Amino acid sequence: MNPIQKFIEWLDDAKANKSIAEPTAMTLATVDSTGAPSARIVLLKGIDERGFVFYTNFESRKGSEIKQNPNVALCFHWMPLERQVRVEGHVEQVSDAEADVYFASRARDSQIGAWASKQSQDLGSREELLQAVAQTAEKFEGKPVARPPHWSGWRVIPERIEFWQQGDFRIHDRDVFIKSANGWTAKKLYP
Repeated sequence: MNPIQKFIEWLDDAKANKSIAEPTAMTLATVDSTGAPSARIVLLKGIDERGFVFYTNFESRKGSEIKQNPNVALCFHWMPLERQVRVEGHVEQVSDAEADVYFASRARDSQIGAWASKQSQDLGSREELLQAVAQTAEKFEGKPVARPPHWSGWRVIPERIEFWQQGDFRIHDRDVFIKSANGWTAKKLYP
């Protein structure tokens, strides 16, 4: 089975389960220049045979770490379904056209926030942020909000995808797919 298709099926199951508040939430793990790991939750905004897409401020901590080391890991955990998917690979930037289309689909206030926030930089007070948001809203009043040059998307090109299904008495089901020049190789793993 193609692991991307299997992932899409599992994601569809997660979206159909009303007890999962945000089925596209995924942990993104990066490393800094010293090799220290860092993880945070981001939202999956696209999936196809090319990979898993998310968007962010490239000047953020994760953006800086990805520029230094493009190797990342993702983890989806859908507890009500007793499922987890782990993805390991490297990132490449999405095209400007893709980023423009997605940015235009965002709520206007989210577009303004992308301009106003100096993501991951020190902030003196919440009032400072709210003032920046108000100034940015005023700047764009009555006109479309263009995508900031520091904001775009990353596509995680998967090299390894693991599917984990919880089993009774910790006898879980683990399937791993490893990408090679010839396609995907599937293996079973001990739990």
